[in-house]
Amino acid sequence: MNILQIVISVFLFLEILNIIVLYRKPGMKQGNGVGIFTDFEELDQDHNYHQLIRYLTNWIANAKFIFVALGITIVIFGNEVVQLHAALALIFSTFMFYITLYPILLKLDEEGKIEPKGYSKTLAYTILSFILTLLIGVLIYLAS
Repeated sequence: MNILQIVISVFLFLEILNIIVLYRKPGMKQGNGVGIFTDFEELDQDHNYHQLIRYLTNWIANAKFIFVALGITIVIFGNEVVQLHAALALIFSTFMFYITLYPILLKLDEEGKIEPKGYSKTLAYTILSFILTLLIGVLIYLAS
C-alpha cells in the first residue's frame, strides 16, 4: 500500500464508524452522533419530528456511505494519480464541512444547546486532524 492508500483508508475507517453510529445509535454523544444536541431526545420522542430526524440522520449516513464506497473503489482499483486527486478531494470536502457547519455548531455550543459543553472544539480538532492527516499523506507522496 502506498501512503495515499493508507491515509484514505484511515479516513474511510473513521467514516465507517460514524456511519454505524448514525444507523444504529444516532442519539449517541460520541462518534459524532446527534445526541450532542440538547433538544435531540425531546424532538426524537415527538412523533411529529421523529420520522424527520430518522430521515435526515439516515440521509447523512447514506451520503457518507457513497463517499466510503467510492473511496474503497479508489483505494483498491485507482492508480496513484486517481488516489492523489481523491485525497485532495477529501481534503476539500472536509474543509467545506468545517466552514459551513462548524460556525453553526459553535453558535449552538455558545448558546448551551450542545452537551457536553465545548464539543464544538473537540469536533474542530477532529476535523483538523482529518485534514492534516490527508495533507501530510499528500505531501509525503509528492516528496517521494
